[in-house]
Amino acid sequence: MWGWLAVLALSAPFATAQQIPIVERQLPNGFKLLLVERRGEPRISGGWVARVGSANERPGITGIAHLFEHMMFKGTPTLGTKDAKRDQELIAEQERVRDLMRQEEVILRSRLRRGETDDITAPESKTDRYRELEADFKKLLDEQRSLMVKNEFDRVYTLAGASGMNAFTTEDMTGYFINVPANKLELWAWMESERLLRPVFREFYSERDVVFEERRMRIESRPTGKFQEQFTAMFWDAHPYNWPVIGWPSDIPAISKAQADEFYRLYYQPQNITLILVGDFQTAEAEAVVTRYFGRIPAGQQPPPEVTTLEIPSYAEKRFNAEAETNPEVEIQWRTVAFQHRDGYALEVLQQLLNGRTGRLYKGLVRGREIATEVYANQDSRKWAGAFGIGAEVKDGHTPAEVETALYAELEKLRTEPIPPEELQKVKNQFAAGEYRKLSANFPIFVGILQNEGLGDWHEINDGGQKIQAVTTAEVQRVVGKYLTRENRAVATYTRKASAPAADQDPDLAGLAPDQLPAIRRVLSVIQAEKDLGKLKANLAAMEAQSANADPKRQQFQKILKKKVAERIATLDQKK
Repeated sequence: MWGWLAVLALSAPFATAQQIPIVERQLPNGFKLLLVERRGEPRISGGWVARVGSANERPGITGIAHLFEHMMFKGTPTLGTKDAKRDQELIAEQERVRDLMRQEEVILRSRLRRGETDDITAPESKTDRYRELEADFKKLLDEQRSLMVKNEFDRVYTLAGASGMNAFTTEDMTGYFINVPANKLELWAWMESERLLRPVFREFYSERDVVFEERRMRIESRPTGKFQEQFTAMFWDAHPYNWPVIGWPSDIPAISKAQADEFYRLYYQPQNITLILVGDFQTAEAEAVVTRYFGRIPAGQQPPPEVTTLEIPSYAEKRFNAEAETNPEVEIQWRTVAFQHRDGYALEVLQQLLNGRTGRLYKGLVRGREIATEVYANQDSRKWAGAFGIGAEVKDGHTPAEVETALYAELEKLRTEPIPPEELQKVKNQFAAGEYRKLSANFPIFVGILQNEGLGDWHEINDGGQKIQAVTTAEVQRVVGKYLTRENRAVATYTRKASAPAADQDPDLAGLAPDQLPAIRRVLSVIQAEKDLGKLKANLAAMEAQSANADPKRQQFQKILKKKVAERIATLDQKK
């Protein structure tokens, strides 16, 4: 009796509490405005989402959507420079020199195709003319930097009491956000409308280099990063989801400012942007302020094109086998459905049935068979298509093949055996509780609205929970049988390189507790992949400074890390 009372106590309040009172307005120039008035916390979470991500790119300019995330913080004619007129002159002159450099790059790429060089970025590969132009460009850049006021956009916000300014780019959207005091709404409206109305893309080519370094750290320095990038490219056949959000390494340094300007005009026009405010304001007054500032921005001349390339059906299983400096892993992906597809809700329930310490994968493979140390499941419903994935880290003494077979066995049980009603209800309660917790503050509400709007429809933040609660056992079984088939799957297995010993075979780790080994394995693999001496030395210095105040339970852990970082530094020094 108590169990059903608990279910009712959980479910009934959530059904009504999840309804967020969102007011939608449309500005004459095309901006959509979403407002949620919440009193009590004297702050406002504000921002906007541009409906553009890496899926809107094309070969040759992959990574440009993410590059724009960086460029939108460079300022305006009044923010970021001491001399706006000279700043614009320098940008124009930089473009003239860059056009000449691109002509030389055509020669370099032809040499690469003929096998006359292996790396067109190497100093010895560059033509004499290219070196001259590089020197000219550096002079222009140095002069521009002498005029710049670094990070002025952020400084103005910070002095006004704002916090958390940031942005992100995904396959489907680019979002910008900040938290401001309630009495700084007009400052927010001016700052954000200015960088949309009159953006200045200072240091464009330098910022490309920053993005390239970010790519190196995100992908190339991680033990499995470059493999996962290739696995994703293999998984998607036709869809632009098959290239990374950060871009291919040959595309990032080839993007021109002219291409960026055109991309901005097409995708950062009012008709493609939604403004979002959540917090302490009066709706009518906030709408008037936003209209006054954002209404200055001209409407776009042509609508941005939709992504029209559809993923083709998969007719055969794909397999990806890699050796990496990591513990053995298995990752399995199936193509599923896009955002708001009716089958997506059953797939989300399936994800939750498998996930977590009380989920079927953990109970079956970690606690039950004891053949894995970590497990996960994930339904990723993007704007244009989706994927369902499961995976596991293999426990020592077992094989990826053994773990892969066990993963399929858990799915087969779900496909053929009815789910106990109490297990299904527990999952639904977890979803409801999670949605309820997101209503505790302005920013989680803001993020939920932004993400749903970026995918295509903000209403989903209010409607999605009810659709989750309506999922039945039969629907879960049906989606397992429909999507998680052999011909629709791609399987990646990672085995440890012969030269990379298991972490727990290292005598330095002999004193660690078993539950500490998975964490230190991941950290040690990152250390071994790191090639930046300066970063390693800085990390070692930081650990030395913190060692005196370290938790006694973690002192041995930190002692091992310091030793391994020192060994990595010594190895790189020797090579140097």
